[in-house]
Amino acid sequence: MRLYAQTPARRSRQVLADVIAVALITAAVWFALAVHDAIMMLAEPGRRVESSGTGLATELGNAGDAASNVPLVGGLLRKPLRSAADASTGFAEAGQSLQDAVGQVAALTTSALIIVPVAVVLLLWLPARLRWIRRGNAARRLRDTPGGTDLLALRALTGPLGDLAALPTPEGALADAWRRGDQQVIGELAEVALKRAGLRP
Repeated sequence: MRLYAQTPARRSRQVLADVIAVALITAAVWFALAVHDAIMMLAEPGRRVESSGTGLATELGNAGDAASNVPLVGGLLRKPLRSAADASTGFAEAGQSLQDAVGQVAALTTSALIIVPVAVVLLLWLPARLRWIRRGNAARRLRDTPGGTDLLALRALTGPLGDLAALPTPEGALADAWRRGDQQVIGELAEVALKRAGLRP
């Protein structure tokens, strides 16, 4: 299976298109990951709130346990400290919720920034490349089969007329020569069809 044309001009265009497509996909992925990192920086306050809330809850819990050892009023002192520790745990949970929300936004944004540009590039580039590969390989197979040269010559006759102007046989006489089975004209027309497909005769 041939992936690229044999004629230099078309091959250069195909390679350039492939390089541009890969570069665009790479740039889209890089940009999406950079945006992801930027969005995740918004989670830093959530991390700080979670860390502070967890630390405060631990300290208040320890203080409540220590206060419970005070004779007579230990139970009274422990209760408000334990309530404050529970409230601090709520701050830690709020910080974790903020981090989760930022993470979800970052993931969705990154996915969109990768999927949309990559899909556009693939839709614009891949069908044309696959179509050429299919047609180029079909033309090569046709060239190598018996009677294939005649069909290639017919393909040249039904294509753009500009390609036929360079042939030594006058354009008006080409169809007559092809019908008569003039092998030289058929060969020239087949070469036109192959060159048009980007293949060497």
